[in-house]
Amino acid sequence: MRILYYDWDEFNGEDCRDAMRRLGHQVDTVRLNMEGFDVTPEIESTLQSLFEKKEGDKRYYDLLYSFDYFPNLSEVCNKYRMPYVSWVFDCPHYTLDSHTASNDVNHIYVFDKMLCSYMNSKGVNTIKYSPLGVNEIRLSKLCDQLDSETAGQIIYQHDVCFLGNLYDNEYNFYDQVHYLPPDLKKYIDLVIEAQEKIFGHDLFTDEKAITNAHISNLLKYINFEKTGKYEMDYERVIRDILRKKVTVNERRNILLQMGQRFDTVLYTMPGARPIEGVCNLGVADYYKQMPRVFRRSKINLNITLRSILSGVPLRVLDIMAAGGFVITDYHKEIGEYFIDGEDLVMATTPQDMIEKTAYYLKHDTERQEIARKGQQKVFEKFAYTKLLPEILNV
Repeated sequence: MRILYYDWDEFNGEDCRDAMRRLGHQVDTVRLNMEGFDVTPEIESTLQSLFEKKEGDKRYYDLLYSFDYFPNLSEVCNKYRMPYVSWVFDCPHYTLDSHTASNDVNHIYVFDKMLCSYMNSKGVNTIKYSPLGVNEIRLSKLCDQLDSETAGQIIYQHDVCFLGNLYDNEYNFYDQVHYLPPDLKKYIDLVIEAQEKIFGHDLFTDEKAITNAHISNLLKYINFEKTGKYEMDYERVIRDILRKKVTVNERRNILLQMGQRFDTVLYTMPGARPIEGVCNLGVADYYKQMPRVFRRSKINLNITLRSILSGVPLRVLDIMAAGGFVITDYHKEIGEYFIDGEDLVMATTPQDMIEKTAYYLKHDTERQEIARKGQQKVFEKFAYTKLLPEILNV
């Protein structure tokens, strides 16, 4: 198969292209001047020339591929009848609310079953489910290299590590809203506080906690720019804003408690506010530094972005694929794919996460065996070469 790959400097692009080539596909990349999601003459002209390229009487390329979904790419593909394959690793990913998502040339995959079901219920039948993937060959070689550097022994650099965004910046939209009625804000804040204590259940879709009336009231005070290009469910956007706020709170609070008890480090984006007792080591490069961090940390934490309602976050797969040990908040699909205490460790509350961290810091052999089995399962079930044949089946 000949694949035209839209390369936008996404962090996992080279891993995916490598797997495509190992599967026997020809992969050619195209870069576009993408400012927004409109079809510009430059974008259409570039893609048209590639789409109309032929070998004999047959079209040269079989499909256009991208990580994440781009409405303008779909529009051009639809015009020239080129299959468009999109594998979405962001959640939320609001470009899926574009009317273009229903174009019949689309083959869109999302990693969250609940999101897939939601989009299908809206009549968008071009969206299917697939978990995310890893490059098992690159990571296996890297682990062998790291082990050979230390005579087969893992030299740990950190006891407890969290690698991820704290979102305590301009993307924390809830804290930018200063004009909610006091009673409404007090109630919403109570729900946010309660949600921080519960893993695996979303209070913002639970009518016992947040009713449609609550969301309607919030929409009176939080306005959105409506361009008409998207069929946005603004009630869902409101819920995601509240979920983001929960994520901001619980990541800081969990790390604060970790820092009080353990040697704890954080790898995150610039501008994050300091957390007492936690050493901020800045950004870790996805290809070179991140796998080393995961393998050489005794315990890697996964605190899932709350807008991921059921899916397995890529962070979990990346940790396990690097041979790292992970303690994660409970998530439905994590429980479907992995065995707690055998492939990884799941926590049901923040306090449970802290207690299990203390336990596994004292039990090296048990922890290392779980990491070994977890890596083996990820390589068997989540390698790009296992998942791409279905993704590319157009």
